[in-house]
Amino acid sequence: MKKFEERLGRLEELSETIRDPELALEDALACFEEGIKLAKGLEKDLDRIEGKIQILMNQPEGPDEKPELDLFTQGED
Repeated sequence: MKKFEERLGRLEELSETIRDPELALEDALACFEEGIKLAKGLEKDLDRIEGKIQILMNQPEGPDEKPELDLFTQGED
């Protein structure tokens, strides 16, 4: 699997390519499909990264502290 930055760069390339008024409809559709797949994969990666950050931010600072569980109790109001 390619690195996040490489996939993001490819998505940017596709975005520029699809804006070309000379691009054939079939090619534009292929670029669009590839772009959608890349965007969904990047979104999943960002969600995983955000989850890891939330866990790291809620870790106890000392051995006697307990982690905050706000991450897991959201929406239970």
